[in-house]
Amino acid sequence: MSFIELFIIAAALSMDAFAVSICKGLSMQKLSVKNAAIVGCYFGGFQALMPAIGFMLGYQFREVISALDHWFAFVLLSIIGIGMIRDARSDEEEDVDSSVGFKSMFHWPWPPASTHWPWVSPSHS
Repeated sequence: MSFIELFIIAAALSMDAFAVSICKGLSMQKLSVKNAAIVGCYFGGFQALMPAIGFMLGYQFREVISALDHWFAFVLLSIIGIGMIRDARSDEEEDVDSSVGFKSMFHWPWPPASTHWPWVSPSHS
């Protein structure tokens, strides 16, 4: 992977983390340095950890995955697309949680695709 590819991935991950952290910040009633640090640690930690785990798993299982990688992408993108269409057509209002406790923060830093995975996001239960 070239430096430019790594830079593009890093920029995309940072934009994702920035957008989600802005949304979390807007949901808070009272801003404090402590809450900002907690949110930053969650997003920074997850955004650093997920590509590392993906690389390690991809490297370990590259022979198995290389034959099926396009099907994995198809299934995951289909789940995301169906979830986005369902959310767009729904009139249901989402609850705003301004808490920075573990239970409420755990689902925020996951990639946007995870918002359509019921086992990650408590709002889709």
